[in-house]
Amino acid sequence: MQFLTVAEVASMMRVSKMTVYRLVHSGELPAVRVGKSFRVPEKAVHAYLENAYFDAG
Repeated sequence: MQFLTVAEVASMMRVSKMTVYRLVHSGELPAVRVGKSFRVPEKAVHAYLENAYFDAG
């Protein structure tokens, strides 16, 4: 299993690190706490993005 840092997730999603922290703390994006930092499974990021799509028109 591949884990990503919060900064790597933010870069992938093109959002701020704070947005990623909010998703982790709200439970929308699963993460593992390692010491004082979080690691997010890469598969969880892809699953979140797949479920985040909506039809705008």
